[in-house]
Amino acid sequence: MIDFSNLEKYRENNRIEAKRALGGLPKSIWETYSAFANTLGGIILLGVVEDKDKSLHPVDLPDPGRLIEEFLELLNRPEKASANILSDQNISVELVEGCHIIAITVPRAERRDRPVYIDGNPFTGTYLRNGEGDYRCTKEEVQAMLRDAARKSPDMAVLEDTDPEALDGDSVRRYRSRLILRHPEHIWQELETPDFLYKIGALGKGRDEKLHPTAAGLLMFGYEYEIVREFPSYFLDYQDMTVTESEQKKFNQVRRIVSSSGDWSGNLFDFYFRVCRALAPAYVSQQSSGISSASPDSSAGEQETENEEKSAVQEAFREALTNCLINADYYGTGGIVIRKEKDRVTFSNPGGFRIRLEDARSGGISDPRNSMLCRMFHLIDIGERTGNGIPNIYQIWKRQGWPAPAILQHFAPERTTLSLAVSQRFSFPASAAARPDIQKAVLINYLTEHVSAGTKELASLLDISPAHARKLLSRMAAEDLIIKEGTNRNRTYRLKS
Repeated sequence: MIDFSNLEKYRENNRIEAKRALGGLPKSIWETYSAFANTLGGIILLGVVEDKDKSLHPVDLPDPGRLIEEFLELLNRPEKASANILSDQNISVELVEGCHIIAITVPRAERRDRPVYIDGNPFTGTYLRNGEGDYRCTKEEVQAMLRDAARKSPDMAVLEDTDPEALDGDSVRRYRSRLILRHPEHIWQELETPDFLYKIGALGKGRDEKLHPTAAGLLMFGYEYEIVREFPSYFLDYQDMTVTESEQKKFNQVRRIVSSSGDWSGNLFDFYFRVCRALAPAYVSQQSSGISSASPDSSAGEQETENEEKSAVQEAFREALTNCLINADYYGTGGIVIRKEKDRVTFSNPGGFRIRLEDARSGGISDPRNSMLCRMFHLIDIGERTGNGIPNIYQIWKRQGWPAPAILQHFAPERTTLSLAVSQRFSFPASAAARPDIQKAVLINYLTEHVSAGTKELASLLDISPAHARKLLSRMAAEDLIIKEGTNRNRTYRLKS
């Protein structure tokens, strides 16, 4: 991650922390260890100081070996750190400008180890990292990590204070009809409704030996007003920004679907199909199909190719929507937000990514936050259970010639956004005001991995003109998110330490 021969080029940021450590092991190292482990990982540099210009420079540690021994001895004490997630390869002594420094690479902790906390108490010793440094987690943030760490997914819980009448019978009937349509010989089709719901995991037995909805069953089939009793922040919101209010009235086009509207159940099952219908008009690039649209002059082969591409794009949207629903933390804040615009569709849900982004992109690893919801969708042939859903989306977008999908992770509170651009080149002026958080998150993620970058490089990353990039970067500098260095053509940008 760091080129130690050019240490002076780096700055402290959300993945680099420098500490002088000449007086021994700094106490603040434990807060940083917890923060890096619970966020995106990072490097702790001991024997490194930050100058007035924010550049990093080494100071010679007199006995780096003894310092490492002290650190490891404390790290393995449960009363100091809840988990040692380091291996021998994560700690090294580096020689920089004739000085010995220590580099401790802290990986992001696996979800089963989170929260990584210090001093024996998760509610007072759990930290996260942001551009400002390490900060102590709130009770709600700690509880979210504890839910994710559990062996059983939270949607398996039997809600003993809720009765089966909380489930919408019409939603259940539509689900059963789809299951029979897809699998006409399925052995559950003759079961009575309570037994059927028990088999699919929508009902479970409580301590009173009676059947009650599970969290998954309530989310999937419940009435909205019943769902919010268990999940107070539950909210589903689909926004179509391509439909004007006049078009909505004149052609009865869907502009918004919200779970609290009162004119439908408000549950996940019905939301999924409503949003799928709203997203049905597929975007297909001319590059992938070779034609702008099917026409009388188009050959049967060309029309078939375009139809296949449209189907693939629609399937990708459905996969993105399914991922959003089954990976959401429904106890978290902010709700599910699906936003359709002229040049992109975004899927945003509360809760962080449970696997590394590299693993999600390469596929083969599946770890849904709500495994029972995942199972229910899969029973009616919705969703990819092998972990290849996101790689498939990347392949379809590559075939279309569109910018690669962007997966953005936000913290405080944790939130995941999948942004799917649907044009060869998208310009921000008309719609950027609605997406500043996405643009900023992309730049912050990029500047986290790179020491600095110029205007053209960042403009190319966002696929916008340098003029628009300069305006965005100026706003970020005014908000103290980044700093400018140099002038005119030689100007570069860094994360603010």
